This record gives sequence, C-alpha cells and structure tokens, in this order.
Amino acid sequence: MNYRAGFVGLIGLPNGGKSTLANTLVSEKVSIVTAKPQTTRQRVMSVFSDKQSQILFVDAPGYVSKSSGLNQFLADEYRGVIQDSDALVAVLNIDHSKLEDLLRIAQTCAEAGKKWMVVITKIDCSQDYPEPQRLGILCHQLKKYSVSVVAVSALKNPKQAQQLVLPEIRHLLPESSAPLYDPEIYTTQNLREMAGEVVREKCFEFLHQEIPYGLAVKVKKFVENAGPTVKVYADILVNKEGHRGIVVGKGGLSLKRIGQRARTDLERLLGRKVYLELYVVVCKNWVKNPLLLQELGYVVS
Repeated sequence: MNYRAGFVGLIGLPNGGKSTLANTLVSEKVSIVTAKPQTTRQRVMSVFSDKQSQILFVDAPGYVSKSSGLNQFLADEYRGVIQDSDALVAVLNIDHSKLEDLLRIAQTCAEAGKKWMVVITKIDCSQDYPEPQRLGILCHQLKKYSVSVVAVSALKNPKQAQQLVLPEIRHLLPESSAPLYDPEIYTTQNLREMAGEVVREKCFEFLHQEIPYGLAVKVKKFVENAGPTVKVYADILVNKEGHRGIVVGKGGLSLKRIGQRARTDLERLLGRKVYLELYVVVCKNWVKNPLLLQELGYVVS
C-alpha cells in the first residue's frame, strides 16, 4: 500500500463536535472542548501517524457570518483552513436545530473542489431532537454528493469512531514519500500555547454564557527549565469593566476555581508540577482592537 500524508480540514458549525472528533482520532487532547460555541478560535493541528499514513487534522473555527474584529479573524481562519487543506471533512452535528445549516456546510466542502467526506457527529444525542428519522433524512440528502458518509459518537464510542473514520480519510490523502512531521508528535502547538488554551477552556466552563466571547488569555511567562516545577503566568483579558468582578468572583472564588482546574490539566499534560498565577485584566473592546488582536495571535498572516 502506498504511503499517504496530508492536511485534512475539519469544517462545521460552532459547537459541532470538530474538536472532540480531532481529539478522539489522535487519542490525545489537543483542542480544547467546551459546551459553548466558538471555543476554537485559531486553527489547531492534531497529528495521527501509523505505518500507512500521516493525517494532519486541522481543527477550524466554526462558521460565523459576522465580519468585524475577532469575528473577522474567525471567518478568515475558517476560509483559510478550507483553502490550505488537501482534503476536507464536513463535520455535521445531528443535534443542530436546522438541517439546512448542516447541508450548507456540506455544500461549502463540495464547492471547494477538493476530496472530501462527511462525518455526522453526536448521534448519541438522539433524545435531544424530536424527529427519530432525522439521521435518515440527512443521509438521504447527502447522497447527491456521492461521498463517504460516516455517523459516529466520538464521546460515547471513540474506538468505533477511529475504526470508521480513519480508513475513509486515508483514501482522500495524496501519496507521499515520507511523513510531513515527526511521527512521534501529536500536535504542532508548543507548550506555551497549549497552556493558554487550557486556561481559556476552564474560563469557558465556569463562567456565565455571555462572558467567554469577550475573554482571551495571554501567557506572559512560561518557565520550564528552572527546577522541577513549571511556572506559568497568564493574564485573563476581559472586554468590559463589569466582567472583571464576575471572573474573579466573590472573595476570588471563581478565579481560584479556574486556576485549580487549569493547573490539574496542565500537570497531566506536562507530567510535572505546575505553579500557575492568573491575573484578570480589563482591555475594553479588545475584540475590535487590531493591535491587541495581533498580539493575541488573532490575525491571519
């Protein structure tokens, strides 16, 4: 069998299960995952390697229609992943309220002119939508594209997801004389970037619905080689003055809880003790400030 390698863009709606699918397929937590839409802001690459192939999954932000400030960056990242990938996976979450939105994602992949397939996610959520025939209706409407369609629950049955999805993706990849990256790695993110994303994930998990979209995390210092403990110093940026108190919480309880959970995940990730120091900083309207967006990495180069 010829060796294959290439970039595979995961394209879907916000909160559509793209990050969970990527993590499942590489058997590592690379992309952060929360129940809130737009958790993924920047493209994140996960690497799956075996003797037959190297699949470079590129987790794109979910589709957004607005086009200013941070939303402009998200939209540019979404389009950039489609353009830069060798193949695409339309990730369609069956629990989404409107099937036409899912079909619009499929049409986008079809119009990209690349090899592609469909992965229908969250099929364990059947109790959350009223039409028991919804999966069948979606599969029927996808037949016109003549592409592979796989339905999985990445959370409830990860092994099955790997067995069903990986072989289909492998067929989409171009032939390659060798892996594109070191087969031993599972992501191209550095530890500093991953630390910032872990903190942001915990903020998304613990804060009110409206807060996370005006929140970012900036790692000011990441000290890895000064003794047995990794030291991480990070700012949590909020968009409004009134949000600072919410993030900190009464008596600092909310911020303490975020820090404790983030430190636990970081210690698991790094395999070492972690000292984590968090500060909450108000940067009014940072989501529309070009200089701050660039500093935080929310600019397409």
